Amino acid sequence: MAPIDPHSFTDSTDPPTTHISLTLFFDFTTSTIHGSALFTLQDPHSGPFSLDTRSLTIHSILHPQTQTQIPFTLSPNTDPIKGTQLSITLSNQSTFVVSFTTSPSSSALQWLLPPQTFNKAHPFVYTQCQAIHARSVFPCQDSPAVRICYSARLNIPEQLSAVMAARHVERRAPDRDEVFGLLPVWKESWCGEGRVVEEFVMEQPVPPYLFAFAVGELGNREVGPRTRVYAEAVPAVLDSAAREFAGTEDMIREGEKLFGNYEWERFDLLVLPPSFPYGGMENPRMVFLTPTVIKGDATGAQVVAHELAHSWTGNLITNKNNNHFWLNEGFTTYAERRIVEAVQGEKRAALNIGIGWRGLNEDIERFKDNLEFTKLKTNQEGIDPDDVYSQVPYEKGFQFLWRIERQVGRPAFDEFLKKYIATFKFKSIDTETFIDFLKANISGIENQIDLVLWTEGTGIPPDAYEPESSIYKTIVSLANESVNGRTPKEDEVADWQGQEWELYLDNLPKSIEVSQIKALDSRYKLSESKDYEVKVSFLQQALSSGCKDYYSEVEKTLKEVGRMKYLRPLYTALVKGSGKEEDKVFAKTLFSEARESYHPIAQGVVESILAKYL
Repeated sequence: MAPIDPHSFTDSTDPPTTHISLTLFFDFTTSTIHGSALFTLQDPHSGPFSLDTRSLTIHSILHPQTQTQIPFTLSPNTDPIKGTQLSITLSNQSTFVVSFTTSPSSSALQWLLPPQTFNKAHPFVYTQCQAIHARSVFPCQDSPAVRICYSARLNIPEQLSAVMAARHVERRAPDRDEVFGLLPVWKESWCGEGRVVEEFVMEQPVPPYLFAFAVGELGNREVGPRTRVYAEAVPAVLDSAAREFAGTEDMIREGEKLFGNYEWERFDLLVLPPSFPYGGMENPRMVFLTPTVIKGDATGAQVVAHELAHSWTGNLITNKNNNHFWLNEGFTTYAERRIVEAVQGEKRAALNIGIGWRGLNEDIERFKDNLEFTKLKTNQEGIDPDDVYSQVPYEKGFQFLWRIERQVGRPAFDEFLKKYIATFKFKSIDTETFIDFLKANISGIENQIDLVLWTEGTGIPPDAYEPESSIYKTIVSLANESVNGRTPKEDEVADWQGQEWELYLDNLPKSIEVSQIKALDSRYKLSESKDYEVKVSFLQQALSSGCKDYYSEVEKTLKEVGRMKYLRPLYTALVKGSGKEEDKVFAKTLFSEARESYHPIAQGVVESILAKYL
């Protein structure tokens, strides 16, 4: 007996789940979901069988044919990372039904009251299950090593609609016969007045972290033969999203040229409310996006390119557990940049790489006292993956693959990638499996590149590659010249979009004077930018320089968006930057006022920052 994942109670002797049929009743008045889950295991099992849960109430576990009770226990103590172990005593069984209720504090779910939505008329709820939060929505073997198919019936108020990372089957009236496993009180409510059922099915096996739904007042726009953009039913939001992502089909086609057929049929996009904690989430068939990627210049499509690339690397081939997260994100960052290069040109891809290089160096510095998390292959035993989330698996992983491409040449590496994806699709693998496949298919690569140093070494290897494009060098040079008090001239920045400004701001020296910060903003209005990448980079520089003129803009930003990419640097700059007590008090007060507008994952991240520095 041995765990298969440092973040799961799933045991190596337990048969994997192959299918789950979910029946879910959404209770917006209590911010809970009452559900039943019919499990099908790969093989019949006798003895204890473990599932992961977090903040779930387990009502009963039944045999689906006889409806007799199956014994179960919940671990008396809750693990702060893994949650609570549900142990079921099976007797040569491969199916069972779990009846459960979620908690209002579920770490995967954010319930928004009507005032927190765009239209202010109806509530909204959505999931974020990566990395280990599916267990707070339904009990499961919550490890990417276990891939499941599922069906789901969502019972919701009829004024609302639902989307899922699954194929939509139908919207229909509730049926009393479909509620086996629910408690009697919820069986009565199932067919209550004003309720409707949305039914979905996922026929391809996916890891539990890719389970996703959203329920609210939703509208949509067609943007391509395989793509529809969804968002709250606000014409201005839908129209701007449709314009931003109009080139999605071109990206899908480029992805197919590079990596093989797109296996998921649809590539729809859901623009979520501003509280969504990530830039994007690669849920198959229905990518979730923050509204901050809608910039008005189509550069937000690069986030879509990243989530699209996951359709091959991450969703088709998945890291076996979070120790090997780079297999998802390093490959996807490489694939994203190849798609961007093909669709938007080499200059745009080069800027993307330059921003990534800067981010990698910053996170290597962030983990200077904990070098384990500067490795590609990490040991996360006893570590919450949300606490060590960084650019290292993305950008160091990208650098590793870019290094291999430079060694063997792009045509040979492209052939290798296609073979890799075809070989391991719909499988979950680890670093060793990839390295073995690499050595078997590129003869002598281990003699040309130090594969152990790249995957198990700390920091940035000496043969990593800082970008050398002319646009990258020009912008970094301009940033370095600010040491002499130089601000870029209008003609030097006339063609700059958000990414150019982001690269410039990220490369400004830490010693920049407050007067230079003010002069830069006076000339270019960066603190008022509608591009959050630019605005947050500027505000971070202002806070780090000790400039207090932008407190109101920092407060406004931290109260209107919940994307962790912005929360982490701004809260860190407040509590760590100047070291002044007033900044720390401001950060603490600000978080207490903004906390309820953040997703639970983001709440936890900010709390850990404040705990570290206050």
